[in-house]
Amino acid sequence: MSRLAGKMPHGLARHRITTTTTTTMGTVRCLATTSMARTSSKISSSTSFLTPTPMTATVRHPACLFLLPRLSSVSRATTTAHFSTTGQRNKFLNRFEPAPLPKPPPEGPSFSGQLTGSITRRLAREKADLERLARVRPESSLARAFSLTFMLFFVGSVSWYLGFKYPREPDPDSTLPLGVGRQPKYNMNPAHLEAAWADFVAIVGRDNVSTVEDDIKAHATSDWSSHQSDPAHKPFCVVYPSTTEQVAAVMKNCHTRHIPVVGYSGGTSLEGHYTPTRGGICIDFSRMDKVIALHKEDLDVVVQPGVGWEDLNEQLAEHNLFFPPDPGPGAQIGGMIGTGCSGTNAYRYGTMREWVLSLTVVLADGTVIKTRQRPRKSSAGYDLTRLFIGSEGTLGLVTEATLKLCVKPAAASVAVASFPTIRHAADCVARVVGDGVTVAAVEILDDDQMRFINALGNTTRKWREAPTIFFKFSGTAAGVKEQIDLVRTMSRRAGGQSFDFARDETEQTELWSARKDALWATMGQRREGDHVWTGDVAVPVSRLPDIIEETKRDLKRSGLTSSIVGHVGDGNFHIILLYNNVERELAEDCVHRMVKRAVEMEGTVTGEHGVGLVKRDYLPHELGTTTVDAMRRIKAAFDPLCLLNCDKVVRVHKPARGEIKEW
Repeated sequence: MSRLAGKMPHGLARHRITTTTTTTMGTVRCLATTSMARTSSKISSSTSFLTPTPMTATVRHPACLFLLPRLSSVSRATTTAHFSTTGQRNKFLNRFEPAPLPKPPPEGPSFSGQLTGSITRRLAREKADLERLARVRPESSLARAFSLTFMLFFVGSVSWYLGFKYPREPDPDSTLPLGVGRQPKYNMNPAHLEAAWADFVAIVGRDNVSTVEDDIKAHATSDWSSHQSDPAHKPFCVVYPSTTEQVAAVMKNCHTRHIPVVGYSGGTSLEGHYTPTRGGICIDFSRMDKVIALHKEDLDVVVQPGVGWEDLNEQLAEHNLFFPPDPGPGAQIGGMIGTGCSGTNAYRYGTMREWVLSLTVVLADGTVIKTRQRPRKSSAGYDLTRLFIGSEGTLGLVTEATLKLCVKPAAASVAVASFPTIRHAADCVARVVGDGVTVAAVEILDDDQMRFINALGNTTRKWREAPTIFFKFSGTAAGVKEQIDLVRTMSRRAGGQSFDFARDETEQTELWSARKDALWATMGQRREGDHVWTGDVAVPVSRLPDIIEETKRDLKRSGLTSSIVGHVGDGNFHIILLYNNVERELAEDCVHRMVKRAVEMEGTVTGEHGVGLVKRDYLPHELGTTTVDAMRRIKAAFDPLCLLNCDKVVRVHKPARGEIKEW
């Protein structure tokens, strides 16, 4: 110990020390007999110097950390010299083996403790903020609402002032090319439509609003339509108004809600006129079927759009009057105005345009206008009456019409003449027209059509299955007899094979019934799954034989069941095609070539059926692009939201690639 003491730092030499070191933890434990008074280490010890008490202390002083390993090695060396046996030596040395030290207390909180504390403090702050906000909100809600209201009022006032003082410059172009105008946007949200339905019920009554699936389908297409409808675009309800005021209220609602509308009057059109393309609603005028006023002295009548032309003539017959336009059975006045139709009487009496004096129309925003008064002629402003005729419900909805009437002729008769070919029949017509014979109607049916009439069997006689012309005469009894004699002579000179005329009213009805049965006779040839396509064109009368012959050859080559019917007195003829789903494209090609021939012969793509969807893309070829652009401008002026029968007559969107057949 004396040697060891000599190597110790000052202040530690007087003490007997037993050491235990642990180098891996960097700490040292000391067993001392007295207090190490002159070190800076934190050692707890007894103050009694005379009675040593062993104690354990953690030595952190640098001097101790340096000294203790050396003490351990010196003690081992000295002890080894005093013990002779290995066991005694090991026993003694074991006193200096390292003992496990407890981990020092952490100088601060652990990581998990720090994280927990941070979260706790943050939650406390958030809770305090919420409590403060809850105290402040009741005090500031009124002020905030007032501020928001004031801000909205201020912004609205400024916007109105700027819009009034600096209105948007109107489009300077006189026409509206495709793709330039604003595209229509509609609100077809189910909840929105349900709210609209409730409004319609309030306007017309629950019994006059239908959502029955069969009604919906019947107002989307028909078996006669050439256009195949898309079920995804069917209307969500059908509204049946009974007055102009109800129609106006429905249109105001649709205008506010941006809901598209399609008008429906009879549903006998053929080119997809009433087929919806945007969903929305259908307004059916069938319950607006009243004759409002008859002015016998003025030869005019005021009717609602749901009046059928056949029913009207039955009522007028009691007064010895009649309404000349006679399209297909079931047609109603509203639809006849929409398509600008005609019929078999068109040769003598003209088309629908010549027989309408005035219209009451509901515009897209619900505004009601009347186009003119009742006099037979007027130079007062634009002729809006003619503008709405043939517009197919795209500019407004007709709710009343004032129509011109005729006194029934004193006598009438019908004659039928057959010919070996279409050209022979056309030659006869040219002679009759050229000589100014005042026949009431001139109709042609080809050999296939006559064969189908025989097969149908609705008449009591057997018809010659050859191209046949049906003549209708009217006037005085002497005048009718004279007309029949003239036509019989001209028929013989043109190569006619037969000529029969009616001697009484019964024979007259029988002979003319064959003409009226033409469509039904062709429909009788349908196979299961067949559809019908009825298309029409018109050309100058001198070109009628050419286009009929070329079209008939084309139809024969196609192999499709078909027939030809024509109002040859004014150069208008129809084809009736039967086709199944596989043959659809074949039928489209036949119609496409027929329309192209008519345009090339300076004719029209439709003589009386109207444009609808089927003939829409042919208009630029007949009229020119700028003319169609002018029509589009008119549509935008009357219906800027494109609510009324959108996509009919003129396009709104550019067609997709391949959608239109190459010309």
